[in-house]
Amino acid sequence: MRPIKQAGVVSTHTLVTFAPAAASVSAGAALVLLHVSREGFFFISACMLTYAYADLKWRGLGRFYWRRFVSVGIPYLCWTLIYFLYLMPTAHYHSVTSALHGLATMAETGYYQLYFLLVIAQFYLVFPLVALLLRRTRGHHGLVLAAAALTQVAMAIATHWSLLPPLMMKYDEQDGLSYLLYLVGGGIVACHLEQVDAWVRGHARLIFTLTAVAALAAEAVYFLAQYGVTSALGSTSDPFQPSLIPFNVGAIACGYLAGVALVKPGRSRFTKAVVRTGSDDAYGVYLAHVMVLTALIWLGWQHMTSVIPWPLLCLLTVGLIFACCVPFTELIARTPLAMPLVGRQRVPLPRWVTTPPFGMKNVNYPNGGRLHESLDDPSGVAAGVHEG
Repeated sequence: MRPIKQAGVVSTHTLVTFAPAAASVSAGAALVLLHVSREGFFFISACMLTYAYADLKWRGLGRFYWRRFVSVGIPYLCWTLIYFLYLMPTAHYHSVTSALHGLATMAETGYYQLYFLLVIAQFYLVFPLVALLLRRTRGHHGLVLAAAALTQVAMAIATHWSLLPPLMMKYDEQDGLSYLLYLVGGGIVACHLEQVDAWVRGHARLIFTLTAVAALAAEAVYFLAQYGVTSALGSTSDPFQPSLIPFNVGAIACGYLAGVALVKPGRSRFTKAVVRTGSDDAYGVYLAHVMVLTALIWLGWQHMTSVIPWPLLCLLTVGLIFACCVPFTELIARTPLAMPLVGRQRVPLPRWVTTPPFGMKNVNYPNGGRLHESLDDPSGVAAGVHEG
């Protein structure tokens, strides 16, 4: 599901960046549905975390929080600094003080897409209590899910129509309460994964049908508001409106079914390799893709709409972003910066890079340098790579 979700994130930001003003209505209609990528991100993250740590004990909290900080906190801080420096030439700060204030603001709110990590960090912070709640309410998870759904509807209404206090409205995107259904729902699904998997697979046609109906209903609400009929049910491409919740739930289920289909036994070796690479590199693509978008803006890519239809331009842009970010992620994953920059364990270099020509003997040098013996005993090469 991670590559599918990441394609949605990249597509959303591409539309926001490169769809021309004249196409704002049609672009907004696409964004209404593409915004589900954020809910999908939180659902998948909560589900995976709960599946791995459902039995988390208090004595393991120190290790749990440290691992979460390494996987999310450090990449967040690193990429906040990277984007700050990357945008420095166009930021036009008047002084060191104003520059530091800009950096602090980016760290507080999450530059562009990085606010996703602020939300998931909030979930990590309270996860021990969530895990305890799920254990204590075993057998009553339906009621917990219903309460989360009602809260999600209430939050969507209050956020969309600006009924919340000013501070909550200011940080609506960064507030974990704005995505409660998907965070709690992911945890509950992890507790019943086998049953949910069987039900979803057995009702695939129903899920696709209901999701299509929900998508049409969400688009109807959007166009009714756009053409001045009524905005009582929602309006614009704002992701915080109750009309989108049924579609979001259905789209997440459809994403799961697509993921199941992609890893189905019998798939070609090429398909398996693409899925594996997409899954491994999803985090890196998410973190780095706005750098590519910004570079394209600097190069005047948006003016290409004069010669290329904007939908085609956006499709080309999405392909270009993946063509840049996947090799970048694969490269960084083979360096000591793998975890802080792309959230992956360091990947060993290929044997042809780390192994000297056949027959070369082990040589010790005065400075401690070493060449490994031969292809007959590659274990030293692997150990050397892992030790960094």
